[in-house]
Amino acid sequence: MSTAIELRGLRRDFGERAALDGLDLTLARGESMVVLGPNGAGKTTLLRILATLLRPSAGEVSVLGANLPGEAWKIRGKIGFLGHDPLLYRDLSGRENLRFHARLHGLAGDAAEERIAVLLTAIGMERRADERIAELSAGMRQRLAICRCVLHQPELLLLDEPDSNLDVEGRELAQGLIGPQSDCTRVLVTHDAERFAPEADQVLRLGIAEAGVAA
Repeated sequence: MSTAIELRGLRRDFGERAALDGLDLTLARGESMVVLGPNGAGKTTLLRILATLLRPSAGEVSVLGANLPGEAWKIRGKIGFLGHDPLLYRDLSGRENLRFHARLHGLAGDAAEERIAVLLTAIGMERRADERIAELSAGMRQRLAICRCVLHQPELLLLDEPDSNLDVEGRELAQGLIGPQSDCTRVLVTHDAERFAPEADQVLRLGIAEAGVAA
């Protein structure tokens, strides 16, 4: 099985504080990793480095065969990133947002419309898809953000607290798109170890100002 992510001595500093310090890990393609730790332990920092949104201060980072940050351009279209910000334009409808992101990934025409319709149905938003984002609840925006991050059928999913603002129904529907059956390599940050750790191939526990240890 080929490697999806390999980190050697990863360090990320913010001023005089190290958010990540000497992190080593290897994750094979198709595997899932859950990242746990207290606030400030560097969980979101790790995801942003893997998503090519943040440069490491030191160490070696390989994602989907590309060495970061120098070869980030090779893999940005292969990554689905779900962060704290849903990355949706508030003055556009949910459907319009998904069309916009489809064009960014080279999807257009009937193929894009079909993909969008499938995702909206899968996440239970087909009836609300033409309302402006500003008029939707936080949970509905999260559902659409999940659609956005899987729209282009990425090879790697980077998920930061994917259950945020979702009700029970939303969590169940989201599992169909971003759960372990999605066939993607997944790195998932969460505070809910009981819910997500049992489905993971690896669990990474980060501590504040400490090196992480993969288990």
